[in-house]
Amino acid sequence: MRRRTAAVALGTAATMVLTGCSTMSPSAGGTVTLNMVESLTNPARTDLLKGLIADFEKKNPKIKVNLVSPPTEQADQKIQQMLQSGSGVDTLEVRDITVGPWSNNGWLYDMKKDLTGWKGWQAMTENAVKASEDAAGKTYFVPYGFYGLSLFYRSDLIKDAGFDKPPATWAELLRQASAVHDPAGRRYGYAFRGGANANGNAAAIIEAYVADQVDPANGYKLKDGSTIFSAPGALDAMETYLKLFKQASPKSSVAWGYPEMVEAFSNGSTAFLLQDPEVIATVSESKSITKTQWSTAPLVAGPSGKTVQPLATAGWGVAKGSKHKAEAVKLVEFLSEGKASTTFTKKNSLVPILKSATEDPFYKTGPWSSYVTMTEQPEKYLVVTQPRGVAWWTEWQQKADADVQKMILGKLTPKKLLAGWDTYWTEKWK
Repeated sequence: MRRRTAAVALGTAATMVLTGCSTMSPSAGGTVTLNMVESLTNPARTDLLKGLIADFEKKNPKIKVNLVSPPTEQADQKIQQMLQSGSGVDTLEVRDITVGPWSNNGWLYDMKKDLTGWKGWQAMTENAVKASEDAAGKTYFVPYGFYGLSLFYRSDLIKDAGFDKPPATWAELLRQASAVHDPAGRRYGYAFRGGANANGNAAAIIEAYVADQVDPANGYKLKDGSTIFSAPGALDAMETYLKLFKQASPKSSVAWGYPEMVEAFSNGSTAFLLQDPEVIATVSESKSITKTQWSTAPLVAGPSGKTVQPLATAGWGVAKGSKHKAEAVKLVEFLSEGKASTTFTKKNSLVPILKSATEDPFYKTGPWSSYVTMTEQPEKYLVVTQPRGVAWWTEWQQKADADVQKMILGKLTPKKLLAGWDTYWTEKWK
């Protein structure tokens, strides 16, 4: 997935001076000023948040919000420094890769009791409610949306290849992509990810092939406690994945990361792409393919007909050091409800947290409809939590990316790759 590196490519916003962000006391008139810090900063997103904050301030005239937008590359580090100091932040953006370390250090406030009886829960999807609680039942953030994989496909190319609908399984994807693949004609079947964050798509196919055995609380574990990489189905998955590269992908995709994959689909040269919903907006602006030539389909399944949707998420939380927790929670509630939530998810191309989205024409038709389909069929599209909060996640990504590239270059067999991954996680969990 792109999420963890996407914001870097989106550019940076003007930095606000963090030294001036100490928590302010109520003024003589009883006004409270909250400092809200975002993480995945980009100019358009910051402007959107400022607009939503203005709406909040109109409804809550005794609360003012100071939005702090550090450059994305340093944002989490800046937030951590502010949290460590115990001041300067009230409401903040919390991600699935930061909630673990920040809560373990005692920097985040558990909003569980504050949100008891909040009407917003009733409007949320099951996935959103589940994502708001950690294993101990504590609520350190309320999700503002999800990043989930779907299959982008060229409807015209698969029709020309003799298929009447997009693939529903990885095996069908291999078959259709191979049929479309024509390097001599500069037409390729699949936009393979062999470079940065290649581990994400590799894990996606493995999880699909062992879907019935996956532990929902840890997407890298089977229900018997062993790693997903040790399952027999994992080898079938990686052999299929390697065929997808050899039989249906451009040779140059050995080094492709997010930008190259998306560009290859947007410029019309590849028939299939596995990506997050934010790509919908990018492809919609393409001058090379029209809206009638492409769409999205639900994430492809494994042999059982089921697949695993490792939803990545982030949301709004409250700092434990905040002196205005009640007001900070009120801001979190506002951003997570109704128009504010819907506006934020639409403008940021996120899978929505509200049930009402299933009836919204914006999501119900066109390329967004595949996400609604997956939400409505949780028994087929299994939602799991990947162990992104572990201290060694970055180390894992670097190792796994290098191993995937070695495999597609013929320097590492799928069997040895999986054995190495199994050993890695088994040792780390000891």
